[in-house]
This record gives sequence, structure tokens and C-alpha cells, in this order.
Amino acid sequence: MAMEPVVLLVLIGLLSIICQLLAHRIKLPAILPLLIAGVVMGPMTGILDSDALFGDLLFPIVSLSVAIILFEGALSLNFTDLGTHGRTVRNLVTLGVAVSWLVVAPAAHWLLDMPWAFAFLFSAIVTVTGPTVVIPMLRAVRPNKHIGQILRWEGIIIDPIGAILAVLVFEFLVSSQNALAHTLMAFGKTVLAGTSLGILCGYLLSATLRKGLIPGYLVNTAVLTVVLGVFEGANLAAHESGLLAVTIMGVWLANAKDVDVEGILEFKETLSVLLISGLFIILAARVDFDQLYAIAGGAIGVIVVMLLVARPIGVFLSSWGSSLTWQQKALIVWMAPRGIIAAAVSALFALKLEQQGYDNANLLVSLVFFVIIFTVVVQSLTSKRLAKMLGVREPAPVGFLIFGGNEFSRMLAKELMAADVAVKLADTNWASISAARMEGIPTYFGNPSSEHAQRTLDLTGIGYVLVLSPYKQLNSLVTQHFQDVLGSERVFGLSLAEQKRFEGHQPNERYLKSLGIFGNATYGKLASLVAKGARLKKTPLTESYRYEDYQQANQGTFTPLFMVDPQGRVKLFRDDVSTPPTPGAQIISLIRPEDEG
Repeated sequence: MAMEPVVLLVLIGLLSIICQLLAHRIKLPAILPLLIAGVVMGPMTGILDSDALFGDLLFPIVSLSVAIILFEGALSLNFTDLGTHGRTVRNLVTLGVAVSWLVVAPAAHWLLDMPWAFAFLFSAIVTVTGPTVVIPMLRAVRPNKHIGQILRWEGIIIDPIGAILAVLVFEFLVSSQNALAHTLMAFGKTVLAGTSLGILCGYLLSATLRKGLIPGYLVNTAVLTVVLGVFEGANLAAHESGLLAVTIMGVWLANAKDVDVEGILEFKETLSVLLISGLFIILAARVDFDQLYAIAGGAIGVIVVMLLVARPIGVFLSSWGSSLTWQQKALIVWMAPRGIIAAAVSALFALKLEQQGYDNANLLVSLVFFVIIFTVVVQSLTSKRLAKMLGVREPAPVGFLIFGGNEFSRMLAKELMAADVAVKLADTNWASISAARMEGIPTYFGNPSSEHAQRTLDLTGIGYVLVLSPYKQLNSLVTQHFQDVLGSERVFGLSLAEQKRFEGHQPNERYLKSLGIFGNATYGKLASLVAKGARLKKTPLTESYRYEDYQQANQGTFTPLFMVDPQGRVKLFRDDVSTPPTPGAQIISLIRPEDEG
């Protein structure tokens, strides 16, 4: 049954968010349910015909969407994140790409009986990994930070490089004479136009933002328009140089001094999620299922060569002489799924080849989608287990960053450390930091929400934030910063001393919801108790000594802080104790000496 275009567009949007929610629930990259939704909507049921729905606008929409996705990814690439692995990343996106291209092409030629030119074009397209599948996989796998940084940078930078390589092969393929000279000319023009426009526009845009020439409410709209303009302007100057231009512009902005890109990045992330979701469904709906089935045997052979021959050679050559262990290299080898850029670029070139009169050009799309489906499914299901086997998986982040270095905070930090919980204590007061260091507590001297902290504060193993300082204005800034970084459900603070105030002086609702830990205690109450000699005490609960007995023994005057359950998990007491701790748990409370029981 034919549907109205507006109904199909709404349906694509609804399916996009459903697939994203499902992916979040099952801890897999969203590309997998999105691809399934596209295949069901397209070849299986015929509900969605992407070419009929969008007509001539389909591939301009795909091109502009890919530009936005690449720019958003580049905005997160700060050079300080690379540490000592810059050379490895550089080698992966140059030497690694060359190795993959030269090894996979012969496999495609022999195993799929593809013409050499088509084989090299396919090989160029699948050199890219892509942040849309790598980054969600990193969240699920939790490899150590060295692996995560390398894979994230590679996934973003390699996209325009792989696209440019595909452009060069395409130019060689369609050139009727002097193919080599034509290709070299195209390469020079592409790199020159993309690099120069990317740098120039990145510089101009960063200077404009730094000087505040664009009103705050127009910044996101203006940047989006500039990105699209630079993309198309570069393409007009040199064929397919737009991807390189927007990537360089994004990296320039990310590393520009005194330019706040957080708001831009948040907006682009939201837009990218919508575009990626819709694109996968739209492009997957164009896959020829019969053709996909027909090439399955040879395609699996090509993928085996890609994953077990080309990728290992590329990674080990690229990381030669680095500080990476063989275990880290092995996980980098395995985590290389293909994503939206490969799908979009293959679809673009298939259309262009069809216009040039090449038969079976759509085979390129089917083969690339087969590679995407296979690599995403297999690597998503196995990477977590492999990381654990190799010993390069970070434990679940259950540690605490404590903002405030007062005596109570230091007592609490030592108690958590005794329970084998990672702790980092931060404060802007040097005396507090010095005292914490004397007691063996890991510290950060400064505001943990500052730009300096974002570059240097190691939060490995930290999953929660406790705001326990007396600095009222700074408390709200730190809270809101980490609510964005870790999520609102992982940031907690003490109750305010004055809850009933003039409405215009009240903090925002999101901040207020984070307050109320430790039995609704205030900073003043805790400081007063500690000054009077109160101390922390850990008490085990048993069948004969339950939580009710503990409350009665301490006459209700204790301040409950944490519970350590029988599995060793630490749980925070909020403003009340809705679920009493069970026998086998341990209660950590602040108790005055005369109230001990």
C-alpha cells in the first residue's frame, strides 16, 4: 500500500528514535537496528522506496548530511587528547589506509570476479571505519584510554581520507585518456582546495566567535550554514573536496584558543543523531536483497581478508615503535567496523557509475552494506569479551570525584578507598589539597569543571560526583558541568541551608534535584558534627542485627552516608532510606562519639 510522503517521513523519524532507544538498551551500535529497520522497510516489505520518495534530492541530502556528521565528529578532536599517540594515528590514516586498499582490492577481484577498477573503488570505500559505529562500541567495550583515543581519532580523520581515495579511483575509472595524469591532477586540486578552504574558514569562524560578532541565539544556525556553504564551495572548487574541508574546519575550531564550542557541539551531536538514523534507514531501504544473497559467499571471503590480513598488517606497521602493548594492538585490530560514510559514499558513486553507463553499479552498494552488517554484528558481539580476555577493558566506572577537600570529605574519601572504590578529591583551596595529599588521597588542585581540568584531570574509573564544598556559586557550576558529562543521575550534592527563598533567587530545577544526599544534610551540619568529634563508622548488618536495630541503637541521631551491599557495590543514601539495607550489607555513617551503638 502506497503511503503519503509526509507519512513516510514521519515513519522514518519514529523508527529512528525507536532504533536508537533499542540500541541504548541492548548496548550495541545503533547502526544494527537501523539497518534492520531499513531492510524491512525497503526490500522486504516495499513500504519505503527512497528513490521515489526523494527523487533527485536524495543524494544532495546524503552529501550534506555526511558533511554535518563529519564536522560534528571533528569538533571533538582536541590535539591534547592524543597524548603520545599522534604518530600512530597519523600512520593509521595514511599507511594503514594504503595497506587496506592494496590488500583488499585483489581479494575482491579474485573472490567476487569484480573488474580491477571496481575492486579498487570498493577497496577505497571500505578503508573507512567511522565514528558513528566506533564511538558507541567504545562506550560498550570500555577499552583503556589509549585504545579509545586512537580509535576515536582514526574513525573521524579516516573518513575524508577514504572518501578522497575513492574519488581518485573513480576519476581514474571514468577517464577515457591520460587516466594517471587526470587522477594526479584531481588529487592535487582536491587536497589543495579542501585544506586551504578548511583552514581559512576555520580561522575566520573561530575569530568571529571569539569576538562575539554572532549573537548567542544565532551561533548554532550560523555555524551550520557556514559548514554547508564551505562543503559545497570546496566541492565547486575541486571535485569531492568538501569532506576534507569541513573536517579540517572542525578540527581547527576544536583546537582554537578562547573559543567555546560546547554549545555548538551539543547542537551538532543532536542533529547528527537524527541525520545518521534517518540516513541508515533510507540507504538500507535501497539494498537489493537478492543481489546481497548472491554475493554472500565471496563477500565473506573478502571480509576475512579485510579483518584478518589487511587490518592486522596496517595496525602493526602503523604502531611500530609505539608504547602500545600487543594486547592493545590486538583490540585496535579487531575494532574496525564500517559505518555511515562507507554506505553514503558507495551510494553516491553507484549513482554516478550508473550515469556513466556502467552495468551492475548497484553491486557496489550491496557489497558495502554486506561489509557494514557483518563487521558491526560480529565485532559488536565479540569486542567486549575480547577486551576482557586481553586485559585491556576498564572496570565499570563506580568511583567518586569529590569536590571539596574539607575534613569530612577527606574522611569520606579514605573510607571509600578502604572499600576499594576509586576516589579523586578536587578543591580550589591549596591547604585542603595539601592535607588530602598528606593522607594519601588522589587530588586535583583547581576547579574540576574548568577547561584545564577537561585537559588534565584523569577521570579513569570515576562514575559519580559528590559536591561537598562550601562554595555555593561554584557548586552549581560543577554540578551542572558533570550532569552534562556523566548524566544527572550520577551527580549529587548536599542540601541547601535555605530552601525557602525568593523565587528569583532559586537555583534551576535540574540542580535542585541533585541535592539531598546523606539524610538531607547540609554542609554546615556536617562541618559542625566533625568539629564536635564525630567520625565515620562502618557497621555490618546480620540476621540478628538488622537496619532497624542499627537505627534504634544509635537513637536516630546518626547521619547515613553509604551502604556497601553483599556484592561490594557502594550505594549512596539520598534524603531518605526508602529501601532498608538487608543483612550482609555494611552501613557507613557519621556518628558522634556519645551516639555510637
